[in-house]
Amino acid sequence: MEVKINKEIRNYTESMFFGLSLRQCIFSVLAVGVAVGIFFGLRGQLGTETVSWICVLGAAPFGAMGFITYHGMTAEQFVWTWFKSEFLMPKRLIFKPTNLYYEAVHSATNTTKKEAKKRA
Repeated sequence: MEVKINKEIRNYTESMFFGLSLRQCIFSVLAVGVAVGIFFGLRGQLGTETVSWICVLGAAPFGAMGFITYHGMTAEQFVWTWFKSEFLMPKRLIFKPTNLYYEAVHSATNTTKKEAKKRA
């Protein structure tokens, strides 16, 4: 009998139903519900093929929200972080080069020159 253990313990996800986590199950059910709702809502107005594509497009965001992670963030955390960084707290980054070696040598040479002037 072999038990798989993740090398990184933070990557552990508990599977609830068919190997999916609770989050994935909830968003999968939401995606199916949205697709079924769109299908029954639009099947009288549009053709079957068009309605099926609209169902896929309507369910895709909910499916993505359950399964996508980026840098350890869930989809809604990523969207909120992106929104904050782009719109709420935009920053204009300006590059100002500094030469630490020059500053260190310059201050040292200035002190030695001042000491030499005091002696003379």
